[in-house]
Amino acid sequence: MSQAAQWFATLNSGEAGADDRRRWQEWLAAAAEHREAWRYVERISHRFEPIKSSPARGNAIAAYEQAHARRRRQVLRGLGLFAGTALTGWAAWRHTALPEWAYAWTADVHTDTGEVRTVVLSDGSRVWLNAQSAIDDGYDDAQRGLRLLRGEMLVDTARDPRPFYVQTPQGRLQALGTRFSVRLERDLTFLAVYQGSVAIHPAAARTRTVIDAGQQVRFSREAIAASEEADPAREAWARGLLVARHTPLSAVIADLRPYFRGHLGLAPEIADLPVFGGFPLAEPERALHMLEQVLPIRVQRRWSWWISLEPA
Repeated sequence: MSQAAQWFATLNSGEAGADDRRRWQEWLAAAAEHREAWRYVERISHRFEPIKSSPARGNAIAAYEQAHARRRRQVLRGLGLFAGTALTGWAAWRHTALPEWAYAWTADVHTDTGEVRTVVLSDGSRVWLNAQSAIDDGYDDAQRGLRLLRGEMLVDTARDPRPFYVQTPQGRLQALGTRFSVRLERDLTFLAVYQGSVAIHPAAARTRTVIDAGQQVRFSREAIAASEEADPAREAWARGLLVARHTPLSAVIADLRPYFRGHLGLAPEIADLPVFGGFPLAEPERALHMLEQVLPIRVQRRWSWWISLEPA
């Protein structure tokens, strides 16, 4: 899958030549698995137009220039706060990570950095755990239950008379014969429903809202935000692929972080740049190189475990 993503980015970079296309055709013809992976990438990517030569490239640069203009006035003021902010940020990163890592020692199932696991539950339901994720199994005779402690999971429920629940810090989800994904985002839970429907019960509210297939939503302990159209490519991570379609660079980097051992920083000036394409999650360094080729950014490597993305 990572090779298919690499070929997709190469052919849609605007710089692919006849030799690149010939080698791609040779790779495609070499194995049925290659053709299947290519069809998958092509299908969920909706045949993106070449990035560098498309209006998207111009939009990305324009977005950066607008953000840079807004930030320029803040630079001198920000320099005076840089040292303290940097130290505070480092301390916060170190200390907030520790409680999350503790879940790896106590959870029923967990994944490490860069690891994706598929779990078949006792009723036949399947759960895919994204990298740096953890769940507890709460199955009993009366109900089927999972508690998401960290990260993200994709669930495909099996038929069973017992209700199926997912508990998060923000509330409880009840699956109504469905395929859906759940992700923890600071003080929010993100839900995307691909098949069936899911009922949301926020922890501190008496409301119950049903989210149908094709919708996604975020909710806190108190309230549920307005639903949006779900991105079917969102679940591609279960097959090792990050698909971006006008996705902010900040969201792309957030998806890459669980696959990178160390610090992966992003300058705020480029956080809103729109990203298009498919990227291999299992190879974050390659994904960063691909981003560097199509966006006005540069990858700064201070140490092997400390990388920052800066304006080009």
